[in-house]
Amino acid sequence: MAKDAKKRIEQLRNEIRRHDYLYYALNQPQISDRQYDKLFAELKALEQANPELVTPDSPTQRVSGRPLEGFAAVRHTIPMLSMDNTYSADELRAFDERIRKQLGGEDYDYVVELKFDGLAVSLRYENGRLVTAATRGDGEVGDDVTANVRTIKAVPLALLDGGGIPGILEVRGEVYMPTKSFIELNKQRSQTGEPVFANPRNAAAGSLKLLDARITAARNLSFFAYAAGEVSEPLAQTHYETLQNFKQFGLPVNPHNAKAGDIEQVIDICFSWSEKRLTLDYKTDGMVIKINRFDQRDALGATGRAPRWCISYKFAAERAQTTIESIDVQVGKSGILTPVANLTPVLLAGTTVKRASLHNFDELARLDARCGDTVLIEKAGEIIPQVVEVEKELRPAGAVPFKVPAKCPNCGSAVAKDKEGVYIRCVNPDCLGQLKERLRYFAGRDQMDIENLGPALIEQLVESGLVKNFADLYKLQKSDLMTLERMGEKSADNVIAAIEKSKARPLWRLVAALGIRHIGGQSADILAEHFGSLDALMAADVEALQTVEQIGPKIAESVYEYFRNPANRAVIEGLLTAGVRPEQPKKVRRAGQLAGKTIVVTGTLEKFTRPQIEQAIKQAGGKPASSVSKKTDFVLAGKEPGSKLDRARQLGVKVIDEKQFQEIIKG
Repeated sequence: MAKDAKKRIEQLRNEIRRHDYLYYALNQPQISDRQYDKLFAELKALEQANPELVTPDSPTQRVSGRPLEGFAAVRHTIPMLSMDNTYSADELRAFDERIRKQLGGEDYDYVVELKFDGLAVSLRYENGRLVTAATRGDGEVGDDVTANVRTIKAVPLALLDGGGIPGILEVRGEVYMPTKSFIELNKQRSQTGEPVFANPRNAAAGSLKLLDARITAARNLSFFAYAAGEVSEPLAQTHYETLQNFKQFGLPVNPHNAKAGDIEQVIDICFSWSEKRLTLDYKTDGMVIKINRFDQRDALGATGRAPRWCISYKFAAERAQTTIESIDVQVGKSGILTPVANLTPVLLAGTTVKRASLHNFDELARLDARCGDTVLIEKAGEIIPQVVEVEKELRPAGAVPFKVPAKCPNCGSAVAKDKEGVYIRCVNPDCLGQLKERLRYFAGRDQMDIENLGPALIEQLVESGLVKNFADLYKLQKSDLMTLERMGEKSADNVIAAIEKSKARPLWRLVAALGIRHIGGQSADILAEHFGSLDALMAADVEALQTVEQIGPKIAESVYEYFRNPANRAVIEGLLTAGVRPEQPKKVRRAGQLAGKTIVVTGTLEKFTRPQIEQAIKQAGGKPASSVSKKTDFVLAGKEPGSKLDRARQLGVKVIDEKQFQEIIKG
């Protein structure tokens, strides 16, 4: 029996590795996510039944079970040098002229690659097994981030054994965060009161330096291999051949790498990506141009900091000039004070920008941005507007530095700086500014979804003293609302009806709405499904919470502490007393109108937010997926659909609109 189990385990591991290779290295998936999950579940069950057969390179062993205490240092056998930059065609031609002279008239060609906006890492494989992963660091010494890199599914734990793999193979490449993952991560952090990341690179770097690999695993990082470091035996004579070998080993290599016979071809390739890069699901900030032949690279050598055989061409970021009309300080639901620049409206990257976050007061001081200043703004990662430069020569007379608030702008209470961070917070738990933000979040579409309870009404309810916590919303009477400005009888009826309707929301919505730190809709759904009732969730200790899949120690501690706070318990008791009855509906399994169907959503929908449409798909027995393949049953297209719609049409996948989707789930 043990012999049969061992054989099946090896079969499953090889099959899963092959499908990882097809998905991440070739972008040619052959099975559905559901089929993949079934293989993975079978392997996991067999290993649990036969723990003596578990090996470190098994696909089930990607995530470390406990946090690290710190990062060890790793010295690179071959230094990871930086590159010189160019910004124009003439500078590229000057680089080519230097190459021509130094090679003394030899023929040479180039390889041109996208320059990813992520974090450079080095992966060391010994006998085909990943043993160490390290950051670039200062080029000589980096941090050991093996535990975190192992969670990245695009990184093979074991290379495909097709022959020719050196005993020692150091693979260098870029860890990055796909744009979709970046947007979703920032949305979750905003929902849970955490500061958002300024760009995908910062998000990737921050995720790779977390001490708890379980959190990194949830960040959906990815990886492209682009160079070899130390190898025990030569792989090839050229860089391009090396990349082809990488693919054969199961390593993901960017599909857009290209060879160029001369510098004019290089320039054409670079310019062609200036706009085309915006269609990619990851961020790039330029191109990398490399001499192809290794013997010629050796002849060219390097300076103290950069190789002479390669150079980067940096795209010009789209910027716009405008003026800071004023600077506001916003108070978030967790008390963080954020400076925000109000700008003279300006068009940037297709949208009109009126406001730009200054992130925190340290960043504001670094920029020395003042009211009246002329500034340059750009969108970080083409997403978030930010002030990048102050044109101080245009500063008006009398412009003064913005003072860091000593008190909360909403309640006047003292503020304090985080002990291990840059954020300043209002420390008053009764701050009305925080209360307003918490109530807006509580009533939001992705939480309790209370229609007609908008920011203006919440402002009046708080300022009038009618609402001091979540439970007070459910104590409101029509007569209370009629005392407020611009509140007619019909409007009051609508508000009361919407509040009454929200009493029957499912448990996961209430858990999300409470504003527990680090808890967004997805985590709330996981907890609600696992515990099944509010009482069970509130009674759970840290250990019980950590046993829930995808719930790490940070989230577990936050949930535990929230429900042990007497003030929070009192509010929850008030909600229950007022008639809020959260129940967690059992998820439909292989039943319903979409049973066994895989649905990909693209574009903006009118009736559903993204969490709502995913929930609707699941409730109808379907499976929401993020990418389109031949196994996709439907693509649900809303307004302004992205490249997924084009992919669906190429593959012949059926495309439906929102109305058709609603007709399907109604039966």
